[in-house]
Amino acid sequence: MPVEPEMASEPVGMVIGTEDATPLSFWVGVSPDAYLQLDDAVIVDTEVPGRGIVRIAGLVQEVRARHEGATFDTDVFLIDRGVLPVDTAVAAQVVATRFEPEVFVPPMPGLPALRARGKDRDEALYFDQMTRRVVGGLSRDGEPMFLDLDFLDGTRGAHVNISGVSGVATKTTYAMFLLYALFHSPVLGGYRGNTKAIVFNVKGEDLMWLDTPNARLTQAQREDYERLDLPVGPFESVGLWAPPRGGAGGQAIPHVESRSNGVTAYYWTVREFVREKYLRFLFAEADDERSQIADLVARVESFLDRECEDDPDHEATVLHGGYPVRSFDELCDAIRANVEDDHSPWRGRLSDATVAAFVRRLDSGRFRLDQNHLIWGREAEDPRRHRIDWEANQVTVVDIHNLHDRAKRFVTGVVIKRLFEHKERMGRREPLAFLVLDELNRYAPREGWSPIKEVLLDVAERGRSLGMILIGAEQTASEVERRVIANSAFRVVGRLDTAEAQRSEYGFLPAVTRSRASILKPGSMILQQPHIPIPVQIRFPFPSWATRADEAAPGASTDPFGAFEGD
Repeated sequence: MPVEPEMASEPVGMVIGTEDATPLSFWVGVSPDAYLQLDDAVIVDTEVPGRGIVRIAGLVQEVRARHEGATFDTDVFLIDRGVLPVDTAVAAQVVATRFEPEVFVPPMPGLPALRARGKDRDEALYFDQMTRRVVGGLSRDGEPMFLDLDFLDGTRGAHVNISGVSGVATKTTYAMFLLYALFHSPVLGGYRGNTKAIVFNVKGEDLMWLDTPNARLTQAQREDYERLDLPVGPFESVGLWAPPRGGAGGQAIPHVESRSNGVTAYYWTVREFVREKYLRFLFAEADDERSQIADLVARVESFLDRECEDDPDHEATVLHGGYPVRSFDELCDAIRANVEDDHSPWRGRLSDATVAAFVRRLDSGRFRLDQNHLIWGREAEDPRRHRIDWEANQVTVVDIHNLHDRAKRFVTGVVIKRLFEHKERMGRREPLAFLVLDELNRYAPREGWSPIKEVLLDVAERGRSLGMILIGAEQTASEVERRVIANSAFRVVGRLDTAEAQRSEYGFLPAVTRSRASILKPGSMILQQPHIPIPVQIRFPFPSWATRADEAAPGASTDPFGAFEGD
């Protein structure tokens, strides 16, 4: 099928001979009536004796302009007055990305260079080899950029990692755009309707409006969605969960400020805490791997589960020694009494110092969980209504921004553990479950051990086979466990702190790209994916869903429990 004229590749210059041309990099002199900008795709056809025509495709990594014939810096003033006749030369450095066929030769000086369009561009960026592709944003010239779903859904790879300065890099917004592109396109096929996402809302209440159209979307921003072949609107199936303010008579009122409906309060019961062994998540801060506190926590969890019986009079509580444990406070008192008893098997042969450290952390965790009303006992009524249910909606937002750091760790650890165990029980990859977690350095730090880190490492290393995909974000990748980063098939970078950009974790960025990362605007990201050998700058559309109350369309429904229209 012939290429449409408007999509045909266009001549932009010639390979120059004043700079070395190698199979990996060459320079193109740009014609006076043309231009090349960073990240443009360029193709050059060169004839190789005995092998025929070899097409070399690459991306523009640097562009320069200079006066030819000038010697001194002050010559520019003479040139401006017409005293010194010189020519202005523009040249672009092209880094090769693909050879067809694979004969690694340099292009010869004088060969025409073309800006790749249409089919040629798809070949230069390996889009033609992506049998299942999802839009990842727009290129600098407004063309769609694609991600290979095989490297996202676990078929050949999995996981996305996003780094950048807080408040500027728009990390969470880009993560949500990826989910929007997946859920509002046919790329997931018959599994689209059953694919789920759990998103932790860690800052403000921005994600509590995903189900509402953005009233501030301009026409130009709507056109971006048209270029990507995506509908304009909110997420179609959203469940919103927030911690309770407290309440009497079993009435758990969600702790949110910006909206009053469509949000459900979540909590766990004393019985769940015992049976599911959630005590470890009260001790979720990073610890020395040689610490014996983790051993004591495991012993206490085991004895709790073994010695506590279900309370026949209430589904939220347990019996210990024949006496009802009616609240989380009473449960913590029972734990403390046993570990402080020198003769109790609960403490084993651990030292008094270890027991004292355990008790201090237990008391701190007790205070924070009670302060945020996260564990309920006799006051709970129908606790199943307040257990986070990610099966009810396609996107489940778990708000933790109002919680103390220790309570945040508890909620995050419990939810991730439950989701991972759910996927293990399913025993198959599809339907997929996406986990969006910001501040990854808090939960999977480079140094030390914690139960949350252990679960996240399981997700990073085994989640691919289970269809559990981590979209993690952090300000500083240098503070995140290396194995979590290493298992991410896609690396995305927003604006970076200049010093952070020099860390080895960003070694995949060429020097010129690291410099660009320090000046990126919100909405622009640098994307590294398996198919394309070098990172490419992209931008993504302004959210078509509201990100705060004043963006919500007037009269828009805030009922998050509408049905999702699957395939």
